[in-house]
Amino acid sequence: MQRERLTPERIRRFTCPEGTKQVFMWDNLAPRLGVRATAGAKAFIFESKLNRRTLRATIGDVRAWNIDDARTEARRLQTLVDQGIDPREEKAERIAAAEAKREEARRTDAAALEAWSAYLEARAGRWSPRTLLDHQRLSDPGGRPKTRGRKKGEGDTTQPGILLPLLAHPLKKIDAAAVRTFLKDEAATRPTQAQNAFIRLRAFLNWCAERPEYQGQIHADACAGRIARDELPKRAAKDDCLQREQLRPWFDAVRALPAVPAAYLQSLLLTGARREELAGLRWDDVDFQWKSLRIADKVEGERTVPLTPYVAGLLRDLKRRNDTPPAEWRILHGKRIKNDLDAWEPSPWVFASKTAASGRLQEPRAAHNRALAAAGLPALSLHGLRRSFGTLAEWVECPAGVSAQIMGHKPSALAEKHYRRRPLDLLRAWHSKIEGWILEQAGIAQPTEHEAAPALRVVAG
Repeated sequence: MQRERLTPERIRRFTCPEGTKQVFMWDNLAPRLGVRATAGAKAFIFESKLNRRTLRATIGDVRAWNIDDARTEARRLQTLVDQGIDPREEKAERIAAAEAKREEARRTDAAALEAWSAYLEARAGRWSPRTLLDHQRLSDPGGRPKTRGRKKGEGDTTQPGILLPLLAHPLKKIDAAAVRTFLKDEAATRPTQAQNAFIRLRAFLNWCAERPEYQGQIHADACAGRIARDELPKRAAKDDCLQREQLRPWFDAVRALPAVPAAYLQSLLLTGARREELAGLRWDDVDFQWKSLRIADKVEGERTVPLTPYVAGLLRDLKRRNDTPPAEWRILHGKRIKNDLDAWEPSPWVFASKTAASGRLQEPRAAHNRALAAAGLPALSLHGLRRSFGTLAEWVECPAGVSAQIMGHKPSALAEKHYRRRPLDLLRAWHSKIEGWILEQAGIAQPTEHEAAPALRVVAG
């Protein structure tokens, strides 16, 4: 291996002969330093032996490194070899550490919206579709055209989610001061939404605090209870409820709605069920033979309640509509199109929807609000219908424990917890009495047992 002192002129004249892949010129001042020339480039290199094996590492392009710096680097690399360290591994580790540092900086400076998306993805399997939708709306970018539910005077596009401005900051900047400012601004115009957003933001930050990738970025006091107490108005207990004299106009307006929302809203009032409990009802949960409904219950997992005569009639009508295949032909944009009857099958949902992605009724509030406006009634939430059932049940002197069991309330007294196991027949007697009284006030005749009796269910297999 010939050696000579490397100089800028010698390096400039040093080239790779045609037909040769690479040639080397070695320095005599730094014995491990050389210049490698290939067909298109020249670079300083370092070559040595480690564990009796030759190793070679590229220092850098001769146009970027001067000779003295290259000699210094070669000597540094030789000291690593003398310590039993492979310079190539040491370089790879330095590059990896630098990349990790850049990634950490990028992650900590990234908008909290990234962590929010990861949070929704991680929790989606545990949440109901409605809960997931509520969280998605909190961070909705807005700007999409409104297709339904728009009131007079509203814009033509959706509004950004209430949490979007806060989630646009990195997690490390969502501290108590930022949350306090957020609540102060939002509580002035939409206190209820601000309260709901605060609760969900607190759950999100608690989730992040338990994840290694977000630890160190979360402020433990960002959503302290004192902030909500200071900035949010005290929540008043809701008392919206249908009065006895409001039943007739309410039923008249609701029965004028399309079949599915009309049946849903009436059933919601007459069963006292929670909104999503009833909306998620499947035909497999309806037993016309034994007059019962199996409802998903947030307290007990599920509960069985009576299927009263009038509600049975509503559901039977929906069942008939659901099981009837569409016509062979339909008119679309003035053209006669044949329906694919071979691919058609009835919906598994009681309150089916052809427009909802889930296949079932998702947002019945718009229809209910239209009915309230048509009847000239004050605002009434869907949960207010559940409250109405519990209140109106007292007109027939129904025992509080009976109505609570039908509604799925958690037992509140020792006797209710341990000494009351009411059979379905007993619940049905009281439930039918409650339904009959409500219908009487609305001017509607309750079907008799004979009129309400359906054909027996046919069980496959």
